[in-house]
Amino acid sequence: MGAPPGGSEAGASSDGRAGVAVRPGTADYDLHGIVGLRLIDASPRDITAVTRQIGPIRGELARDPDIVVHFVERLPPTGPLRYVGLDDVGFTDEAFLVLGGAHRSAVKVQLPLERAGGRCEIVCESGLPAVPLLIAVLNLTALSKGVLPLHASAFSYEGTGVLVTGWAKGGKTETLLAFMANGAVYVGDEWIYLSPDGGRVYGIPEPIKLWDWHLTEVPRYRALLGNVPMARLRALRSAEQVGRATARALGDRAPGLLGRATHIVRNQRHLHALPAELFGGDRCSLECNLDKVFLVLSHESPEVRAERIDPQEIARRMVFSLEHE
Repeated sequence: MGAPPGGSEAGASSDGRAGVAVRPGTADYDLHGIVGLRLIDASPRDITAVTRQIGPIRGELARDPDIVVHFVERLPPTGPLRYVGLDDVGFTDEAFLVLGGAHRSAVKVQLPLERAGGRCEIVCESGLPAVPLLIAVLNLTALSKGVLPLHASAFSYEGTGVLVTGWAKGGKTETLLAFMANGAVYVGDEWIYLSPDGGRVYGIPEPIKLWDWHLTEVPRYRALLGNVPMARLRALRSAEQVGRATARALGDRAPGLLGRATHIVRNQRHLHALPAELFGGDRCSLECNLDKVFLVLSHESPEVRAERIDPQEIARRMVFSLEHE
C-alpha cells in the first residue's frame, strides 16, 4: 500500500524510540503514514483481535506511535469504581474505564479520554475479542492531523476514484460490491480517510460485513466464502422463518420472548470477510484520487436512479448523519 511521507523501514522499541529492534509481543500498524499504532506485551490472540478490527496494515514504525495499546493480564484498581450506565463504563479518581465490549462481552480497558486525538496510551486486559473504541480513537487522531474520517466506501473504477457516502444502511456497501463485481479496485468500506487537500482518499482493509441479501444480489461471492459460512447463513434464515411461522400460528398467544429471539436471529444473518478474500489482493489498492462523490439513499422502489446533486448539499447531509451516529 502507498503512504504519505512518514513510512517506515527501521524497527522501534516498545517505549517508542525509532531505530531499535522491537521485542516479542510488540506489533506495529501504520495507517498510510497518517496514524501509527503500537501494541505492547500483546499475545498472539491480542494481535489477531486488533488485526481483525482494523485489517492487516502491519508495518514497523520508524517514528513514535500516535497510539499505544499496552496489554496486561489484569488491570490494577486505581480506587473505588463508579458506574456510568449498567456496567458499560465507569471511572475512579484516577482513570476512565470501558467495561463493556462487542456482543456485551465483559472487558476492562483504561482509556485516557483527555488525550484522545493526541499521543495516548490505552491499557487493555489481554484476551479481549476487540479493543473498545479503538477505531474512534484512531479517527480522532487522524482528524487532529487534518485528515477527515468519513463513514463511507471508496473504489476506483476505470481510472476514476469514487467516494460513496450516505446515512447508515443507505447502500454504501451494496454500491461497493456491485462495482467490485464489475471490475472496480477496492479502496475501503466503513471508514475512509480524506487527505487535507481533498484530492486523495485512503482506506483500511478491515473485514466487510456481508448480509445474506448481499449474497443474493451478487451471488458470485458465495463460492468465494466456502461451504461453512454459507451453511451458517442458511441455518439462521431457516431459524428465523420457523420463528415467524410459529408466531403467526400462535397469534396473540405468542410470547414476547419468541419475537425477541427471532429479531436476534435476523440480526445475526451476516458474516465478515477480508477484502482480499473477496476481491483478490491485486484489486485492493487502499488509496486513490478523489474524482467523484456519490450520496446513496435507499427507498422502497426497486428502481435505481442517478442524478446530479450539489456538493454542498452532500456535505450538509453528511454533517447531520455523523451527528446522528
